[in-house]
Amino acid sequence: MLCKAIVLEKNSDAFSCHIRNISEATLRQQPGDTLIQVQYSSLNYKDALAITNSGPVVRQWPMVPGIDGVGTVIQTNSNHVQIGDSVILNGWGCGETHWGCLSQQAHLKGEWLIPLPKELSPKQAMIIGTAGYTAALCVQPIIEYGITPEHGEILVTGATGGVGSVAIMLLNQLGYSITAATSKINHTDYLQQLGVHHFIDSQTLFSAGKPLQKEQWAAAIDVLGSHPLANICAQTQYGGIVTTCGLAHGMDFPATVAPFILRGITLAGIDSVMASRAKRIAAWEFLAKLLNPEQLEHIAQTISLDQCPDIAKQIINGNIKGRFIVDLNQ
Repeated sequence: MLCKAIVLEKNSDAFSCHIRNISEATLRQQPGDTLIQVQYSSLNYKDALAITNSGPVVRQWPMVPGIDGVGTVIQTNSNHVQIGDSVILNGWGCGETHWGCLSQQAHLKGEWLIPLPKELSPKQAMIIGTAGYTAALCVQPIIEYGITPEHGEILVTGATGGVGSVAIMLLNQLGYSITAATSKINHTDYLQQLGVHHFIDSQTLFSAGKPLQKEQWAAAIDVLGSHPLANICAQTQYGGIVTTCGLAHGMDFPATVAPFILRGITLAGIDSVMASRAKRIAAWEFLAKLLNPEQLEHIAQTISLDQCPDIAKQIINGNIKGRFIVDLNQ
């Protein structure tokens, strides 16, 4: 039996991305104990980096990308799942060191899989995907830290992206006032429909700023890193918290200790790739409880496997907004 998948190959300096048919025997060469029939995957920034060979994401070749997947267990030797279960995969090195879910079938470890919440359809789960799951991991510490809507404005960078879009939806449902940092001023209608109240041009964050700046944000969620993150910390109110999960603007952090020792702010790093199974289940229950299904449809477009290479280029070039869901049955 053959399944269709995106296969990335690299020999010396030659890179290729093709749609190929893969046998079950070839899939089973990947470590794992569970075979799932993938219904939907999604196209994340990390997937786009891999598919376009724009960053050092892939560490073993050949590789099937796809850090997200939802589907049905068809074979398993795991104690964590049973045949017929609807399950979600996020991260765990898939698309980097282990073949991922931009494939009609995937051979995975049962301990990586969590149950699909009953409130969500498979398609809705992939609209959320790793981006939305990461957004939940970013929002939860803000709540746990004690920041309430009364404390003031929450800043979200990369607002039109997957993490930003879902973070805004969650914060809006929780009653926070949200400022979106975006360079895509033509997408303000899209962001207002999600719940954004105010806007700033993200370009204002890109240059080096003073160690301490005007206090503006009760909390912030950042996907950019580098100078933007340093400036956000310098602008965060006394006792505030910044959650950081990305490096779209750079991996460096050219900051001082001033905001931390003079204003007592907290910088919380968010890792979605290797988070525990319990933490993942809690995040997905949080998402299923809060998110509006109609709003989810508003931020998503459904594409086929064949369209992924072109959309990946657009993601890298910053020409898209929202989420791209890959229907593996198309």
